Amino acid sequence: MIIDETKTSDRKESGNNVGKTTVLRLIDFCLGGKGENIYKDPEFKEKGSNTIIENFLKNNNVIITLVLKEDLELEASNEIVIRRNFLSSKNKIQEINGERFNNKDFLKKLKELIFNSKSPKPTFRQIIAKNIRDEKSRLINTIKVLHPTTKHEEYEALYFFWLGIPIDEAERKQQLHSLIKIEEDLQRRLKKEYTLSQIEQSLIIINRNIEQLEKKKAQFNLNEDYESDLEKLNHIKAKINRLSTQISQLELRKDLILESKVELEEEIANIDVEQIKYLYSEAKILVPDLQKSFEDTLKFHNEMLIEKKNYITKELPGIENQIKNINQEIKSLISQEKKLSELLQKSGALEELEKIVLELNKYYEQKGNLEEQKRLWNQTISNIEKYKGELNSIDKNITSKEDLLNERITIFNKYFSSISQKLYGEQFVLSYDKNEKGFELNISTISGNPGTGKKKGQIAAFDLAYIQFADELGINCLHFILHDQIENVHDNQITSLLNEIVSNINCQYVLPVLRDKLPEDVDVDKYRILSLSQKEKLFKI
Repeated sequence: MIIDETKTSDRKESGNNVGKTTVLRLIDFCLGGKGENIYKDPEFKEKGSNTIIENFLKNNNVIITLVLKEDLELEASNEIVIRRNFLSSKNKIQEINGERFNNKDFLKKLKELIFNSKSPKPTFRQIIAKNIRDEKSRLINTIKVLHPTTKHEEYEALYFFWLGIPIDEAERKQQLHSLIKIEEDLQRRLKKEYTLSQIEQSLIIINRNIEQLEKKKAQFNLNEDYESDLEKLNHIKAKINRLSTQISQLELRKDLILESKVELEEEIANIDVEQIKYLYSEAKILVPDLQKSFEDTLKFHNEMLIEKKNYITKELPGIENQIKNINQEIKSLISQEKKLSELLQKSGALEELEKIVLELNKYYEQKGNLEEQKRLWNQTISNIEKYKGELNSIDKNITSKEDLLNERITIFNKYFSSISQKLYGEQFVLSYDKNEKGFELNISTISGNPGTGKKKGQIAAFDLAYIQFADELGINCLHFILHDQIENVHDNQITSLLNEIVSNINCQYVLPVLRDKLPEDVDVDKYRILSLSQKEKLFKI
């Protein structure tokens, strides 16, 4: 335990800001955390950081070293030595066993070393989220330990990994859901102009009109003196028509991209701001001490939208260049058309022929526009069918693991229910549900939703039971739990946890806690690993 020796009976003293939670965050920093929560209040980032702490860490080039040992009882057992500092660029230190890594490869290497896995999903930070419970969301949720916007398929991959049933297609499944969302968004934009049925019926009428005009045009029998020039003129007009159709298609594609860009920008500025602000306000009511700020959540959301905007607008320069080149070619053809038309003006039939050609041009332009929209409609329908087909194949493969999933949960509940029975005299149970999105895990208890203290006890039971479960099945896991705010648990459960349960599990259970909040029957000296107080803070600045 990390003991805060501050005497809270003295009203002038408090257990705040001595650094006990910071110890957990330093460990989290070594395991790939950003580290800003060490000197920034996540709820009030607009007020800036604790510059004294930040300057101390950066100006003194403080290096945090974390040693993960395979077996604490064996001096010669394997070790993973992690070193990080708070500087950037060439002064940044981010090492694993003496080797430097960038941010992406750093987390990949840790996942490979600790979990013996090179699969991209779930990520290392997702896997260890339940081991480091220092943020409010992880202190009130037992298994929903990721960011509030995390999608169902990401949780599914994480749960299967925890249970030792890795899904090889987890990353592809997440990609497919994103691709389907993009295609469905495109369909909604297309539907604002025409449905596929409206396009098909309009094309039938336009093709009929074109056919009639082409027959009428073919009936013209002009003076033989003009036949050669008229043939050239028709050829030029036909080419102009084709090029005009190409421009219509390109302009449509450009408009769709610009429309998507504007919608994303409006979403950043208005719609999602209100939605996210509403979600944050709701969460704030439930969790008054919520550390994740509205601006944090908004920034995360907007960064994803900006990435999406950059992706969909990257082809704009190429489209605009094509339009420019075609326009130049049309301009040249129009000049040739004008010269030929002047030569043929002596023909009395030319004026009427030109009217037909103008009308044909109008219909061909409409046809080109509608055919491009039809092509986009058919492409999105085909893509969605293809993506859903692949997704169904992946889901079938995942469903084939259902018996194994049930078997693993049964083993887990052996430990989970046993620990919860010792703590509260009732048994918590992990179960799974299967719906159209896939599998998800749930925890139930006979007495209904647990209160704050019992919820923290449930979290402790889950985390400790997981280590026993993983050890029985030989699943690689971290054998430590960092759990803040344990003082909300009743004295009886704290005593049971420390004196009866944790001592029988291969686990380091690290708790930052005020000494005054511990039950009298807990031998503090037996569990103490660090003592702090208002006079002896973690950072002596």
